[in-house]
Amino acid sequence: MTLVQMQPRPTDATAADGTVADAMGAAGPQVWDDMTVEVVLSVMASARTERLLVCDDSGLCTGLVTQDQLTAAREDPAYTDRTRLRDVLGDRGPFTSPVATMAEAGRMMRYSHVDALPVVDEHGSALGVLALAR
Repeated sequence: MTLVQMQPRPTDATAADGTVADAMGAAGPQVWDDMTVEVVLSVMASARTERLLVCDDSGLCTGLVTQDQLTAAREDPAYTDRTRLRDVLGDRGPFTSPVATMAEAGRMMRYSHVDALPVVDEHGSALGVLALAR
């Protein structure tokens, strides 16, 4: 029989010690909801990213858009090259706060079935993105 020294594994309580602000990434490029899907796909390609933050005409964050969402929108029979981003996006959010714990953000991501959350301040301005590691 071989003895193995066990290392303590982090628990949810340990992960809850950190805040979203400690783990979030930079906001990166942002697009506006009145842009066409074609323009947003072009921005996404040039930024070499699979997701972008979306803002309204006031500059407030309204959510994230992914390449998969835009590809699905292009396959819709009603799609034209003039289709606006706001026409293909669903409900706003979900969002998280920079002072939320990582455990809270993790629960929100699991509940919402998303792998990334926009991090917004108390006014709704984008501060960054919290994404699952790949």
